[in-house]
Amino acid sequence: MIDRDYAQFSRYTRGISEPRGPILLSGTQALVRMLLAQAQADRRAGRDTAGFVSGYRGSPLGSVDLEMWRAAKLLDAANVRFHPAVNEELAATAVLGSQKVETDPTRARDGVFAMWYGKGPGVDRSGDALRHGNAYGASPTGGVLVVAGDDHGCASSSMSHQSDLALIAWGLPVVHPASIADYVEFGLWGWALSRFCGLWVGFKAVTETVETVRTLDDDAGRAWSDALVLPPVDAGPDGLHWRWPDLPGPQIERRLEYKARAAAAFAAANPLERLAAPCASPKCLIAAVGKAYLDVLEALRIGGLTPDALARAGVALMKVGLVSPLSPALAALAARVDEVFVVEEKAAVVEPLLKAHLYGAAHARPRIVGKHDEAGRPLLPSATELRPSRLAAALASRLGRYGLALREPDHARSPSVPPLALPKRKPFFCAGCPHNASTRVPDGSRAQLGIGCHALAAQMPERNTSGSVQMGGEGVDWIGQSPFVREPHIFQNLGDGTLFHSGHLAVRQAVAAGVNVTYKILYNDAVAMTGGQPIDGRLTVAQITRLMQAEGVRRIVVVTPEPAAYRTDGFADGVGVEPRERLDAVQRELRDARGVSVLIYDQVCATEERRRRKKAGAAAAARARPKVFINESVCEGCGDCQRQSNCLAVVPVDTEFGRKRQIDQQACNSDLSCLAGFCPSFVTIDGASGAPSRDRARADAALARVAQLPLPETALGDAPYELAICGIGGTGVVTVAGVVALAAHLEGNVASTLNFSGFAQKGGAVLSHLRIARPSAALHQARIDTGRADAMIAADLVVASAGEALEMIRPGHTRIVANLHEAQTGAMLRDPDASVDVDAIDALLRACAGASRVASVDAHARVQAIGGALYGNMFLLGYAWQLGLVPVSLGALERAIDMLGADAPSNRRAFSYGRLEAAGGAHGAEGDGGEDGARGRQASPSVDDRVESRAAYLAAYQDARYASRYRARVDAARAAGERIGDARLADAVAVNLFRLMACKDEYEVARLHTEPAFLDRIAAEFGPGARVSFHLRAPLAGWLSRERGAQRAIRVGAGMLPALRMLAWLRRLRGTPFDVFGYLPHRRAERRLIAEYDALLDEVLPSVTAATADIALMLLDLPQTIRGYGEIKRRSIAEAALKRREWLARYRGARTGRAKFVPIVFERGQRESA
Repeated sequence: MIDRDYAQFSRYTRGISEPRGPILLSGTQALVRMLLAQAQADRRAGRDTAGFVSGYRGSPLGSVDLEMWRAAKLLDAANVRFHPAVNEELAATAVLGSQKVETDPTRARDGVFAMWYGKGPGVDRSGDALRHGNAYGASPTGGVLVVAGDDHGCASSSMSHQSDLALIAWGLPVVHPASIADYVEFGLWGWALSRFCGLWVGFKAVTETVETVRTLDDDAGRAWSDALVLPPVDAGPDGLHWRWPDLPGPQIERRLEYKARAAAAFAAANPLERLAAPCASPKCLIAAVGKAYLDVLEALRIGGLTPDALARAGVALMKVGLVSPLSPALAALAARVDEVFVVEEKAAVVEPLLKAHLYGAAHARPRIVGKHDEAGRPLLPSATELRPSRLAAALASRLGRYGLALREPDHARSPSVPPLALPKRKPFFCAGCPHNASTRVPDGSRAQLGIGCHALAAQMPERNTSGSVQMGGEGVDWIGQSPFVREPHIFQNLGDGTLFHSGHLAVRQAVAAGVNVTYKILYNDAVAMTGGQPIDGRLTVAQITRLMQAEGVRRIVVVTPEPAAYRTDGFADGVGVEPRERLDAVQRELRDARGVSVLIYDQVCATEERRRRKKAGAAAAARARPKVFINESVCEGCGDCQRQSNCLAVVPVDTEFGRKRQIDQQACNSDLSCLAGFCPSFVTIDGASGAPSRDRARADAALARVAQLPLPETALGDAPYELAICGIGGTGVVTVAGVVALAAHLEGNVASTLNFSGFAQKGGAVLSHLRIARPSAALHQARIDTGRADAMIAADLVVASAGEALEMIRPGHTRIVANLHEAQTGAMLRDPDASVDVDAIDALLRACAGASRVASVDAHARVQAIGGALYGNMFLLGYAWQLGLVPVSLGALERAIDMLGADAPSNRRAFSYGRLEAAGGAHGAEGDGGEDGARGRQASPSVDDRVESRAAYLAAYQDARYASRYRARVDAARAAGERIGDARLADAVAVNLFRLMACKDEYEVARLHTEPAFLDRIAAEFGPGARVSFHLRAPLAGWLSRERGAQRAIRVGAGMLPALRMLAWLRRLRGTPFDVFGYLPHRRAERRLIAEYDALLDEVLPSVTAATADIALMLLDLPQTIRGYGEIKRRSIAEAALKRREWLARYRGARTGRAKFVPIVFERGQRESA
């Protein structure tokens, strides 16, 4: 039965302002619910309180502010004020102010309960503020909770963090929830403790809890205020709470001692600790701290043991929630046993506290082990996160002493993976990201990175960017380095969010030191790294210019893509504005200036700009920049457009004539930087509106058959069902996982998701762990452990082939749906021949899981008919569901998709289309997904097919006689191949001779741009009202000049089509004395290449033998390295000439037996790259 009363904000209202019922929420949303629950508890108790929240975003707490804003109406009604701060220490100081309200005679409330939040580095930098706040204290009707986001696994940080050690050093008690099921309970407990003892209370939110989404029974009814025991304590002469005056002196430390004793008394009276099962006479105690408790439970479940079985053998399992002070409940039970095994993640905290407490005790001397055993041998890791599989061996060794056998299942080990050199899906700049251009440096210079998306430049060798310091210290390390090195100057990248946070002080320090440094302030008008939030205040380019001038910076320049539309009102005097095309020149000028200079690169974050356009709707579409389109027939596949733009929206596409480039229209942000590529294949389209396609009509007709499809079995078994989803950041992987979890929740089951996106952005790896169980089953931890996946949706093969994904596969058990689309990686932008070997990865997944357990489909190709790549992951969800790999009902899934709110009808269509494809109904194919399940792929053409298609092309290019000349040469190569039994010769000549004979001169570019098929395609894709402009290159540009600045394209509109058609008709003059273009140096060079290749064929084909065939193929394949236009082609011709001389000498030597040849193997796709 589907819970149709469940709505978006039920996660906050059920059990608080509505009747109780199950809820689904994330760890961040649990923080919001915690505030609402505390406000409700105070109202019930007759206290007129308010709430105050302040902090600074950062993963794993990167979306706290977004959730607070989404719940603003509920928080306002509960008198909770959210005020994000400029930085973390200022947030802590603001929280300190909230505790003064209770003693203020003008107060409007009885008190204010407060929450501070920040990730691990924010805890570090706020040490002084948190220490002062804790020392001065909390108010009796207020209280402070310090939420520390700890990235134990360093998933999205410069280093991993464990904040409890620092918080304890500053005197804060610390609680550690095991999961988000504990969040509200522990939060209310923490505020109650803070009110009682006057201390601020640390709340440890690790990545694996706070970034989890989980089904819960609503827990607001467990408000601690209803059942609190307030023990009598000695408050000391000055009391425990905030007071003034409280001048500096030893009395502050004395008060902290009283507060600490009060905290211990409160913990003894109101223990957070729980025993997993009653144990009358325990001999051993397993004390599992926080999140480690669920890891222990799961390790026991997998190993065939239960807490009751442990208890019968005299082993007690305790869930420890209080890290510091030492839990009195833990200390009391530890004193009764012979052995204590403390299980905690990262560095030991509870273990040494317990050892110190029991050291020298006459009545209790238990053996205490944890990170090491009694002999000092390592037992549990300190540097890595805990998982059930990593605990199994240690648990087995300790439990075996008490007659308990923890079995290790076969699937606890990763599948055997053959050694393959596979690409990695590293995070990368979004399509159209301003950092694609802004992080470039001139030749001979280097830059230092800072905190922000722009740090991705460090993984791009050509950017020469390195180094990392704490947020706000950017460039200051140069002060200590510069006096002792010969390097005169550096560039320092500094994001606008970091500048506002603390970075302006670094600029001030650099000015004071008088070093030579150029700060590149990357102004993108959003905190893009954590979700596109606005900066917590007002910051404009004009303000930055005035601020920098006031700090003493002498030279300030603004660079922007559209300076003509730029307003300089309010700018500091002397600030210049330059176009993006002059970035390199401006940087060279600033590099030569003495002292501190500032370059402000102003361009809106690409993702944020896309969001704004979407919100603005049709009005924004009318003002939108032109769409960019590549005529693939004109494209040479040289990749210069990708090198110039560094843009992931410029993607490779395999065509009949090799690998070319095209624009991914759904990813493109109309940044237009790709137009800097030296290539006449680009056209821009104004007035694009889109047009219904015939493919869409066929898809609609096919979708009419969905209702007739059989429904798969979706019942859950006794054990949790574990589904992994591997894909690319920004494509909806997390959304798909959320839809399935919500669907499971709606039909009364329990679900959890844990998303590892790290620094994904667009183009990075995302791995979602989805676990579903019956209400009676326990999910325990959220992560899918080694060999535990029941199914996997491999939305991206590169991510699915990474170690983190492969280790979840259980051979012979895990079923996989694999997307065969080749999605490019960032590395492919720098290497036009690089590719993802889809077949090899598909084979790898089959080797790991079993060939019959993998169903493969090219989702990207399939969804073009229903709206494009945006719906690829929802298509794959439908495909997997129809195969029975997603155990939720159809009604629940459709309801969950509708609750998304974002284009629900299109997402339902994509889901249904995936179902139809899996059943073989979309394209008439079988959907069994076995060995031949790799559908949507085209077979490679035969040599005869290649020859015929290319001969037809050459006839249109010039005439039939020209095509006959081509056929004759290929026939000669075929005969030579038959003579030695090697068909590769004919294939090589068919491909490479065509490349030379079909060189794209002025006539050919004009012909290809005016072909009716191309113009019809433009109209079909962008609508009949689309206005086309061609970006052509002057014939002499780029050949006569080696400077890129002289290679600017000439934009001509559709009014030039008659002239282009006339130029195409004049191709009949090609090669005659009337061919004016034929006299240009580059055209003569291209025709010389044909003559040289003819000469090469005359030498190689009669003399080639089976022994010399490999080196002959290298020679014959050389033209595939000649590509591009202008200077790019000139360089490739020169490089090919050098190789030709070298390899021809080798061939001649090999033919006479005077040289030994070691064959060079071409990578897949190189021969056909055109």
